[in-house]
Amino acid sequence: MLLAPRYLAKLTLLGVLLMPLSVIAGSFVIQDIRVEGLQRISAGTVFNYMPVTVGQKVEDQQTGDVIRALYKTGFFKDVRLEREGDILVITVRERPAVADISFSGNELLETEQLLEALKDIGLAKGRVFNRSILDKIEQELRRQYFSQGKYGARLTSTVTPLERNRVGIAIEISEGRAATIKNINIVGNTSFDEDDLLDAFKLTTGGWFSFYTKDNQYSRQKLSGDLEALRSYYLNKGYINFKIDSTQVSITPDKKDIYITINITEGDVFTISDILLAGDLVAPKEEMFELIHLTRGHVFSRKKVVASSERLNELLGNYGYAFANVNSIPEIDAEKKQVAITYFVDPGKRVYVRRINLRGNTRTRDRVLRREMRQMESAWFSAEKVSRSRDRLERLSFFENVTVETPAVAGSTDQVDINITVEEKPAGNIMAGVGYSQSQGVTFNTSISQNNFLGTGKQVTLGFNSSSANTLYQLAYTNPYYTMDGISRGFNLKYRQTEFDELDSADYSTDVLIAGVNFGVPISDFDRLLFTFDIESTDFNIANNASTQITDFKTTHGTSLLDYKAGVSWVFDSRNSIMFPTRGRSQRMGAEIALPGSDLEYYKINYRLQQFFPLSKVFTLGMKGNVGYGDGYSGTETLPFYENFFAGGFRSMRGIAENTLGPRDSNDDALGGNFNLTGGAEILFKAPFKLAEKSLRLSLFADFGNVFDMDDGAEGFEASELRYSTGVAAVWASPMGLLTFSLAQPYNTKSGDEIENFQFNFGSSF
Repeated sequence: MLLAPRYLAKLTLLGVLLMPLSVIAGSFVIQDIRVEGLQRISAGTVFNYMPVTVGQKVEDQQTGDVIRALYKTGFFKDVRLEREGDILVITVRERPAVADISFSGNELLETEQLLEALKDIGLAKGRVFNRSILDKIEQELRRQYFSQGKYGARLTSTVTPLERNRVGIAIEISEGRAATIKNINIVGNTSFDEDDLLDAFKLTTGGWFSFYTKDNQYSRQKLSGDLEALRSYYLNKGYINFKIDSTQVSITPDKKDIYITINITEGDVFTISDILLAGDLVAPKEEMFELIHLTRGHVFSRKKVVASSERLNELLGNYGYAFANVNSIPEIDAEKKQVAITYFVDPGKRVYVRRINLRGNTRTRDRVLRREMRQMESAWFSAEKVSRSRDRLERLSFFENVTVETPAVAGSTDQVDINITVEEKPAGNIMAGVGYSQSQGVTFNTSISQNNFLGTGKQVTLGFNSSSANTLYQLAYTNPYYTMDGISRGFNLKYRQTEFDELDSADYSTDVLIAGVNFGVPISDFDRLLFTFDIESTDFNIANNASTQITDFKTTHGTSLLDYKAGVSWVFDSRNSIMFPTRGRSQRMGAEIALPGSDLEYYKINYRLQQFFPLSKVFTLGMKGNVGYGDGYSGTETLPFYENFFAGGFRSMRGIAENTLGPRDSNDDALGGNFNLTGGAEILFKAPFKLAEKSLRLSLFADFGNVFDMDDGAEGFEASELRYSTGVAAVWASPMGLLTFSLAQPYNTKSGDEIENFQFNFGSSF
């Protein structure tokens, strides 16, 4: 009679367990242990795992313990015990070792990530091969692909025996096409349209850009995020009892289309009945209530409740309570459909800063960094001051990265250290290069500059710049901390020769020599006053066919002028970066006057603004504006034409040739004007690939502007004369210099406007 398979398996297992007893009969004292069949594993390893040793008496029942202990190591696929006199003989067959693991067909999951994951599980090159582990790995990989919506993924593992008891493992993956979402249906919504609710979802049924965003490819993680977004949508509208009853995800038999159904219960709308503060109120109560942006009688909003808690935490952090905890506790009145919010404040202990540790500044001296710190040692910890200190360090432009950590001091409950790690940029720049711009043609640059001279933070520049329009020689020195209070002092010696006809402007040239000194006085962490005094010698040459305006000026004032200029400016800068800011504001209001006793007496007033608003981790809204006015006084009736404002080009009005907007002279060349108005807005975003996200910034922009002549008898400002343009732009901080380009379409252009849809500039210039 044949035995059923399950009984046969049981008898086989019983035979294996009883086998040692039939081989080793009776107890004996082990005089020696001999291991046979080893290839890679040492005998010492086997002895370490054995529950018996030489000199120990072995009973019959202990032989099973020995076999189980050796099997448990995972090194062996067969273990047998025999006795030769008083010698215990162990015969083993080793499991093969993994010689190589290879993957093919995997695109979603990188090979390096897969190998690292296998290593964590226990399957790696050089380790013992265990088929059961490989089976678990296959199941986990399938689960990973299923979670990414690739339900058609197939895995085939091939184990190839090799010499010296080794195996090669090849895992072939056919990822297949990700299942796409055909329909998302929300059941139970009566207060809001389904389309409005789905707008909060990242998953969609597809659109024009789904091939790139992949927002129509199902993912369990994305669906979980969307369900949380749906819950937040209702909670922010006052539906405190909102519930997601169930979620059904169904897939078509061909595993290509996904249908999602979400069943919800909306509940009722709740309003806020009261707002209370409780706990240890270490900050002024009035100041705390100002940060709670809730109103009695208004609809409850979880978003506003949480944001208010975060603001209260930040306030307490500024008072030195770095580990404060503010919890919002709702008290719900179901009958009245009202909720009272109590903010319970647990400030913890006031925290002090023990030390500020600086790391990574191998060239820059410690005092250069410490003088920018607004958080002091032995003072209360202030999150605001720490953040402001980091911003000031980043604005120095000496460092690629600035990282701030605030670990608690071991063994103390009221102290933290501030660890600042910087990654330095090259401190000096010796440049000899060639650039090109559409306005100036080929430019030759040679400069030796040190923004951080010998690690002191002082700025030294010696440079030469040449193009078809400009020749510039410059020697400049600035000490940003001339005094301990942060008063700066600088000197400047500059010679500039400009051919304005090469800049699409009027037909004349100037030779200007400037010698000056400047001082900067800090008013606050963000505000600064700048004072300048320059002696300026100007010689200008006019062509034989110069315009009437230029020849008249020569007749009245001559061609050699000496002016004494004084200027004062107010500068505000709260940007978090100079090169690629994402938040903050920069504004400058200044006035410059040619003092009495100069050959010409005139003044210029200018205001420039830049504002940045973070929209997300990727997108930033940037806005800019610039307005300027100048005129003569005393014996000088008008602003000298070579001091006029110009517009057009990268810095003001993209899409229009540089310096070509505004009034024109009798030869129809751009002459500039004494009133300037330009501005614009941009949506700035990082490069879509990681390698360039710190050096490349893209933008969508809209510019407007023009220059006008406001003198008596002139047409003056007319809004209808403003030019507009929209387009795309990019700025790349390349190793060879700054590369900028834009593609713009101008609007409201007039006859004679010089349009340049594509503009670019390569290389740096002084």
